[in-house]
Amino acid sequence: MGRRRGADRLVETVDTGQAELVPDPDRPGSWTLLLDGAPQSHVDLTDPTHLEFEYVRRFAAAIDLVAPAGTALRVLHLGGGALTLPRYVAATRPGSTQRVSEVDGALVELVRRALPWPADPRLRVRVADARATLTSTRDASYDVVVADVFAGARTPAHLTSVEYVDEVARVLRPDGWYLANLADGPPLRHARGQVATVRSVLPRACLIGDAAVLRGRRYGNLVLVAGRVEPPVPELTRRAAGDWFPGRVVAGADLDRFAGGAPVVRDTDATGSEPPPPGFFSSRR
Repeated sequence: MGRRRGADRLVETVDTGQAELVPDPDRPGSWTLLLDGAPQSHVDLTDPTHLEFEYVRRFAAAIDLVAPAGTALRVLHLGGGALTLPRYVAATRPGSTQRVSEVDGALVELVRRALPWPADPRLRVRVADARATLTSTRDASYDVVVADVFAGARTPAHLTSVEYVDEVARVLRPDGWYLANLADGPPLRHARGQVATVRSVLPRACLIGDAAVLRGRRYGNLVLVAGRVEPPVPELTRRAAGDWFPGRVVAGADLDRFAGGAPVVRDTDATGSEPPPPGFFSSRR
């Protein structure tokens, strides 16, 4: 059951914690989804191309460059939240086939009820674990796989290993891209390990993020773009530099130095990502 706090805020217990839907005072028709106080998604129901979160704009920039504008894609989203990115793809690339894998069934129902997405038979949302979804997916069936999965503000351990990346690579088409949200802070042990692990399977890669996060000065989100073909680093660099909050793109030898010889993560030694520092989200709201 949900309960309203104030005029509009909706608070409801879901499978993975307490979800809150908070109206955006600056954008009518826009909402932020929080889970246990951590912001998960922001959606504008009137304009799905408006992307409030910086890392989601990094995702969108990469998706914009996968194929010519308007070309339909096949996209697998691991982690659903409020479906910000699936809504964006549906609006910018009509006819795209999208599958969303979200482990929290109660959250899916809350979003379906409170923030409904446009009816589209090509957009399917399924309640399932991300890795189980990969295991049951056909070879070479997607142009893009997007990983944005968090439990308690941490990426689950079973989604950080080379065995997991092998499954991602298997379901990607030969020229497909893997996009992953890496949340980390000093000394960036998780992010460095993920770069090394993903590149051991999908060797052509770059990392996009705020300069202070990339230098290990603060906690934040980094977006990893990886595949078997070179990502469009010059175009991504221009997009990142022109963002509301300008970012950098790290590639080539600079990405080698970033990984710094970090070991490849395997199922037997995988751990979840580093949690945010205490008070991180409350200080940013």
